[in-house]
Amino acid sequence: MLPPGGTARSAQGAPMTSAARILVVDDDAASRLLVRATLRRAGLEVLEAADGAKALEQMQATLPDLVLMDVSMPVMDGFRACEELRKLPGGSRVPVVMMTGLDDTKSIERAFEVGASDFLTKPIHWALLAHRVRYMLRASSAINDIEQHRRRLSNAQRIGDMGDWAWDVAQDRITPSDQAWRILGVDGVRAALSVAGLLACVHRDDEPGVREAFARVMTGGGSFAIEHRIVQPGGDTRHVHQQVEVLERDAQGLALHLVGAVHDVTRRKDAEDQIRRLAYFDALTGLPNRLMFTEQLFKVIANADRRREHVAVLFVDLDHFKRVNDTLGHSAGDELLKLVSTRLAHSLRPLDAVSRAGAEPGAHSIARLGGDEFIVMLGELHGPMEAAQVASRLVAALAQPVTIQGTELFVSASIGVAMYPVDGMDIDTLLKNADTAMYRAKEAGRGGVQFYDASMNERSLERLAMEALLRRALERDEFVLHYQPRLSMANGRIVGAEALIRWKHPQRGLVSPGEFIGVAEEASLIIPIGNWV
Repeated sequence: MLPPGGTARSAQGAPMTSAARILVVDDDAASRLLVRATLRRAGLEVLEAADGAKALEQMQATLPDLVLMDVSMPVMDGFRACEELRKLPGGSRVPVVMMTGLDDTKSIERAFEVGASDFLTKPIHWALLAHRVRYMLRASSAINDIEQHRRRLSNAQRIGDMGDWAWDVAQDRITPSDQAWRILGVDGVRAALSVAGLLACVHRDDEPGVREAFARVMTGGGSFAIEHRIVQPGGDTRHVHQQVEVLERDAQGLALHLVGAVHDVTRRKDAEDQIRRLAYFDALTGLPNRLMFTEQLFKVIANADRRREHVAVLFVDLDHFKRVNDTLGHSAGDELLKLVSTRLAHSLRPLDAVSRAGAEPGAHSIARLGGDEFIVMLGELHGPMEAAQVASRLVAALAQPVTIQGTELFVSASIGVAMYPVDGMDIDTLLKNADTAMYRAKEAGRGGVQFYDASMNERSLERLAMEALLRRALERDEFVLHYQPRLSMANGRIVGAEALIRWKHPQRGLVSPGEFIGVAEEASLIIPIGNWV
């Protein structure tokens, strides 16, 4: 017969499919006989042992569901047997009822000290014994269920990096779960926390927001969720998500009991930061990339419109950077780019804020567009003169010699400047015009600064048109050679000739090489033209 009130369970917590097994330990055979007869009539399976030592041998093989243990026995008494039972695997969950004819308080206290669950005094009330045993089985099953659920919850919280806590407001007592203690980083002896102790774990920059959220819910506000940082005793900073609810309020609506769940979301935050760095920042230098730069520039332009200020975009390109890569290798080129990014940052005026990974965008920023191209944004300007001063500082800083892999290098930079709103009303136009001005700086001799003007676009369009016509000129056989004779000064005879190329332009007629050779070189047409010659 199963214990009333539900399915019986073994000492290990598993549901039992047969009658509960009761181990009766007593050196008096007559007493064992009476107990066996009483319990079997109640449908329980009974095992027997004449002393504590024999009982332990049986329990080492198979744990019973309950033990009825006499106190006074030869070989090993009930106190010692109960104490040893508790040391066996799973033995802590087996209910032990001590049977004793001793009515002194000290014996009863000793029984509970060694781990007894309950006690019976002799002579035993036989009519109530079966009821007492069934009650103990139900209680044991309930306790095992609670413990099993507690372990499952603890494991789920551990796997999910989540803990919970309860707050008794009147006692100012916060009781965290084991996993909550771990998240807070507290080891050793764990006692209850006060609310001040909990708030002391919060990062000082986040503490005002957490205090405000708690204040609202205490005085009638609903549940809340908040993400903030905590600082563990060792100094490690963790990101957590707190979900807080009120369980009970007094008649005035003030909170009496609250519960909270704390979830360690540090890994998620780290992943989000990593994604943000990959999306918005250059992996080599840590500077913003083009996407981040354009977002920053959009905000700065909006502020400039409200304040009637100017914004400058400086396009910075290193001169002859390819030579460094070709001679010293790409690792040297990477080292140079990192050094250049640092020099650019240090050359800005002290109030400039250079945006790097993890930083908030400011009014001024440097970005790497790729390769050896950098771009600088200057906001809160009153005119182009301020931009010219900054550009000159950048040129001077980059002109200083650097040592890369033991080799001293002299690296210059060409800078093109476009001003908002004069040189463009939108981001794409500003970037394009700054790039155009930078190419004019290179044509002017490199290592200098050029401000954009409208004529530069006209020259760029002419250059593009000339490049297209040059490509067709090869296909249409529009080139001709003029031969300039070489004379011998000794006798005045022609001893050779120099071939000079000319382009029969469809509209302009003959065009000298000085006007198109440079374009041909940039357009990679010089080798096909040379082959034609």
